[in-house]
Amino acid sequence: MTPLSEPAIRASFVNCTKGEAKRLALPRDLAERPWADLDFLGWRDPAATERAYLVAESGAGLLGVALRVASQAGQGRRSMCSLCLTTHTGDGVSLMTARKAGPAGRAGNSVGSYLCTDLACSLYLRGKKNAGRRLDESLTLAEKIDRTTANLAAFLQRVVE
Repeated sequence: MTPLSEPAIRASFVNCTKGEAKRLALPRDLAERPWADLDFLGWRDPAATERAYLVAESGAGLLGVALRVASQAGQGRRSMCSLCLTTHTGDGVSLMTARKAGPAGRAGNSVGSYLCTDLACSLYLRGKKNAGRRLDESLTLAEKIDRTTANLAAFLQRVVE
C-alpha cells in the first residue's frame, strides 16, 4: 500500500459525515507504518475502544469505513478472522459492524464481519506478527494476500451497496 496522508484518509470515509471524519482519531504513527507490508490501513481509536477504522485502496480510489467493535464474549475460544483467515485465541477476533453508506446507512442498516481485533491482518499474513498457532496451508503468500484483498473488497462492497 502506498503511504497515506491525513487529508486523504479523512476524505475516504463513505459511511460517516464529513464532520465525523474530521473529528476521528487518526493513528499518530502514520509515518512509521510498514506501508510496504500493508494491504489496508486499519486502526482502533485509543480514546474510544468501541471504534475502529479501515481504509483500503479500491478501483475508485481510497475507501474508508468507520466500524463499531462489539464487546468481547467467549474469551477462551478460538476464532478466525473473515478477512485473512488467521485464527486467534481469546479476544483476538471481534465482531465489527459498519453502518452502510448512503440512504441505507441513514435508515440504520449495517453489515458486520469477524475481523482481527487489532486490524493487523496484513502483518499476520506475512509473519510479521504472531497470532499463536497457524493453520497449515498450501497457498503461497501472494495467494493468501489475493484472498485477503478479495475478502476485504467483498466486505467493503456490502458497505457501499
